Amino acid sequence: MVAPIEELLTVSAVARRLGVAPATLRTWDRRYGLGPSSHEMGEHRRYCPADVARLTLMRRLIASGVAPSDAAEHAKNHKGQMKVEKFVEDYVVREDLVAALYKAAKALDKKYIEAALRKDLAEYGVEKSWAEVMVPLLFLVGNEWEASGKGIEVEHLLTELLISILRESTVEFTKPVNAHPVLLASVGEELHSLALHALAAALAERKIESYFLGPRTPHDALCAMITRAAPPAVFLWAQLPQNADPKFFNELPAIRPMPRVVLGGPGWDLESCKEVAVVDHLSQACAEIERAVGL
Repeated sequence: MVAPIEELLTVSAVARRLGVAPATLRTWDRRYGLGPSSHEMGEHRRYCPADVARLTLMRRLIASGVAPSDAAEHAKNHKGQMKVEKFVEDYVVREDLVAALYKAAKALDKKYIEAALRKDLAEYGVEKSWAEVMVPLLFLVGNEWEASGKGIEVEHLLTELLISILRESTVEFTKPVNAHPVLLASVGEELHSLALHALAAALAERKIESYFLGPRTPHDALCAMITRAAPPAVFLWAQLPQNADPKFFNELPAIRPMPRVVLGGPGWDLESCKEVAVVDHLSQACAEIERAVGL
């Protein structure tokens, strides 16, 4: 039996499906060695399924706040493959806007960033704005800081601006589709919560109400909220492995009906999370929560 020919993709095809700029892929290749594994001089770059899997993990880790050099080490050790059919929605980076926002961020032009992102959110919605603009922008800022050691103030300012703008998008509504709000929390000593703000805003667009517990949510507080609020779903974020304690989903109070537990962030050990839903990106998280509230 003849082995199937591996599916090979161009730089632009992989960039489009991952939601990053082609220049980002070239930077990851040059700086971290995450390029096509079979690339030959003079030939067009083509990525095989194993290459795509590594890049997908790289993107996920950086979007979660992991330093690019650390993310690259994890990605290079990844041994699996990924077919094109398993990619997330076909997001396309709006490179002109991302470049303009990047320039504004380096100039600390707060007003331009706020105005441009508010306009983008109004036109495209949270999910597309997050995937096509905000995350690629964070990649650029993170890559710059990783390469030069400068610009940490830019990253902090941009993160706070994104949180503020996403909070604005988490509008209140009089008739949510869920009778009880879902819970969103960064567990343990986890300080990162930007992804939770994006999720809360994306759920609000769907008229799904949530309780935002934020960073460093202890297990006792999570259990108390579950007992009192009876949420249909609980989303737990852990960027770092030391915060991804299985007790946060294994040792929950017994209520009826039990909430659907959804895990996000690169900290979770997939082997210990087989009994709950684990998601890689915003649209997956929204889909799992929609299922929990009966949509």
